[in-house]
Amino acid sequence: MDAFEKRRHASPMLSLDNAYSEEELREWEAKWRKLAPDAAPRYAAELKVDGLSLSLRYEGRKLVEALTRGDGETGELVTENARTIADIPLELPADAPGRLEVRGEVFLSRKRWEELNRQRDARGEPRFANPRNAASGTMKQLDSREVAARGLSFLPWQVLWGEGDPEDHACSMARLGTWGFGEMPAHGSGDLEAVLAFIATQGEARLLLPFDTDGVVLKLLDPGLQQRLGATDRVPRWAIAFKFPATQVTTTVLGITWQVGRSGKLTPVAELEAVEVAGSTVRRATLHNADELARLGLRIGHRVFIEKGGEVIPKVVALVPGEEARDLPAPIIPATCPVCSGEVGKADDEEVAIRCLNPECPAKLVARLQHFGGRSALDIEGLGGALAEQLVGSGRFEQPWEVMSLPLDPRQGLGYLSGLERMAEKSAQNLMDALVLARTKPLARWIHALGIPMVGARTAELLAEAHPSLESLWAADEHRLQAVEEVGPKVAAAVRAFADLHPDLPARLAELGVRPEPPAPRDLSGLPLAGEVAVVTGTLPTLSREDAEALLKRLGAKVTSSVSPKTTLLLAGEKAGSKLAKAEALGIPVRDEAWLRSQGS
Repeated sequence: MDAFEKRRHASPMLSLDNAYSEEELREWEAKWRKLAPDAAPRYAAELKVDGLSLSLRYEGRKLVEALTRGDGETGELVTENARTIADIPLELPADAPGRLEVRGEVFLSRKRWEELNRQRDARGEPRFANPRNAASGTMKQLDSREVAARGLSFLPWQVLWGEGDPEDHACSMARLGTWGFGEMPAHGSGDLEAVLAFIATQGEARLLLPFDTDGVVLKLLDPGLQQRLGATDRVPRWAIAFKFPATQVTTTVLGITWQVGRSGKLTPVAELEAVEVAGSTVRRATLHNADELARLGLRIGHRVFIEKGGEVIPKVVALVPGEEARDLPAPIIPATCPVCSGEVGKADDEEVAIRCLNPECPAKLVARLQHFGGRSALDIEGLGGALAEQLVGSGRFEQPWEVMSLPLDPRQGLGYLSGLERMAEKSAQNLMDALVLARTKPLARWIHALGIPMVGARTAELLAEAHPSLESLWAADEHRLQAVEEVGPKVAAAVRAFADLHPDLPARLAELGVRPEPPAPRDLSGLPLAGEVAVVTGTLPTLSREDAEALLKRLGAKVTSSVSPKTTLLLAGEKAGSKLAKAEALGIPVRDEAWLRSQGS
């Protein structure tokens, strides 16, 4: 088996509307009460666990099916993986109905996430970015033994009664606890005032829990009222998620250091007095560029507010009031590269960033090698930061793609890798296998992986469609490159300059066994979104931007990065900004994730 079977849910797993303030919750309550003015507003309130939604079906009191949420209509069959999770009973007791469906969240505890990352550090493997990503990736493992080793957990949040009279939500959750399911450690119930009081207690208390959570879900307790209110095509009318604001804490700036990126860009980083933010210890926060330093007025020794963007990436928000008056040492803008001591400067007069201008700077190669094996490029498992530094430090590689030579002589390659620090033979073999698989990855991924300046994943796809081989791309002049959609003079010049700098690269990659898969020609006729030109903006309920763009393409749409008169639809989520305003000004239809999913059903 090389992929999971897909199956339709017996009833859709809908998204939830979000509220960010007490006012929005009161507006939601007023809205549903217009549909049921005689109903009593009694709610259950539960923490919104940050994980992967899962549906469990029991027949004859035995677990017979586990489906991921998928697109809400169809999920992936992961029953064997679900059987390895201790909080999921394989068989229910005699007082349970013979048939029912339990829905809930699979997650990885913070403690287990830290343990797994320590293990991955020891093996020289890339760390899991956060518990949510780790849980999601684990459930996609085809080997259930690997899933069992990860130590996932499960908390239920809904019961669909296949037999017997449905109980109110609170009673249903309590009943599941007696049958062996995990129980929510913090929950409330009552009218809206009681729920608001519960929410007020959880903003900080949730950070002490063993799992990540980003809000509180309100659900009407009465199952009859739930059925009466029903749902729209994307969300139930009887439930809503209150989302916590990003957690802000204060700490002290101990210093400013500078990182060197793959293009030589020097990025300032605030070294911070260690502080807990949203459940993890933060010691560093990226500051983007020297202009951001100036905007903040940041000095070494300042007290600052920091938060985690999206509960993941730490950032400095502002100075603590009054700090700006303190006479403190200003950060020093580097006059030379902090790694190689080479000359620094700006690539052009309009650029904000300063860059290391030394073409042989080892820090550039480390960053380029990390990009080469990164998730958006060739997705080479095991090619993380620590290994990249060792590979560059060995002096054996001058370009990222030269690592593809390792599998050409497995004895030499495996022996070389096994001799590196924290690289056991199994890890070395796994990396060798990943390098072999990368040789035939899609052409667009290869173009992106090469690290051509100004060529991101989207531009790489457009270039691959227009030039279905590296040889064709290398042969194109700037005029032909500019004929590619969204490729302007600067991008065309950057591609041409890179090709001129590495004229023999296509031939060299062929010698290394690289055979990129060309994009398959597509017949868009008959697809529901054929002819549409789409742009994605904001945060969607369940889909990442990459997944949404991929779905749009599968349905026949052309996806672009900016709104223009040629745009025919905007797919918008939460916190959509200037693109939404521009689309509305141009009269471009604005759609949501539910609409997109309906096009594929």
